Amino acid sequence: MPFAKRSLGQNFLQDPNTARRIVAALEIAPGDHVLEIGPGRGALTEWIVAAEPARVQALEKDRDLAQALPERWPVLEVLAGDALAHPWESIDSPSYKVVGNLPYNVASPLIWDFISRAGDYGRAVFMVQYEVARRLTAEPGSSDYGALTAWVRNFAATTLLFKVGPAVFRPKPKVDSGVVLFSPLADRPGQKAARALAGLLRACFQKRRKQLSNILKSQWENGIGQWFAEQGLSGTLRPENLSPRHFRDMAERFGDHFFT
Repeated sequence: MPFAKRSLGQNFLQDPNTARRIVAALEIAPGDHVLEIGPGRGALTEWIVAAEPARVQALEKDRDLAQALPERWPVLEVLAGDALAHPWESIDSPSYKVVGNLPYNVASPLIWDFISRAGDYGRAVFMVQYEVARRLTAEPGSSDYGALTAWVRNFAATTLLFKVGPAVFRPKPKVDSGVVLFSPLADRPGQKAARALAGLLRACFQKRRKQLSNILKSQWENGIGQWFAEQGLSGTLRPENLSPRHFRDMAERFGDHFFT
């Protein structure tokens, strides 16, 4: 198999036990369609294929790996391309399950896109930098809670499954990793609400140390102040004190006027 490419942020998983645990979290069943993002040398692929889903696809940007992987697993359908440009809307069935050891440098924007654009899927399991895993699973009021947290948690429930040390990778990263389970919510924002929510989160968390009444000062007298009062919320709160649902409700109510 080809060597790791630093330009692509590749850190290949070497430990079979860790790979087995990640794939087990997908709960692959007969009839499932599994899509693996960035299979690398196939540490996860081996366990996915062994579970015998109905269909196995792998999305791989590295051309050398994209050519080598089907030689080892002929059943594997390789999609050569960049996950950041993938049409996630094509995922539209609960039988879809998605997994990947994501490069640290693209994990956050990739998850941001996937979680909001995928039509429907059964579950997803991603290994990311541990700091990002903490952000994805943080609760309001914590230092890890941010725009990524509030965005993702409006589309999926997240669970930090386990922590992974650097020793199981080649080359070894300088930080720990974390494995996160994503379970799609039945009630997710529509396209229009999602655009408003994204704008609201950017506006708030770019000034996260300020009070919300100051961040939203220009809109406060146009209804947002009243909304805060209705919710029993103080304008002295900071962005990390609002729940994901609070942000969604505000975006849906005021998005046409303030955040699109």
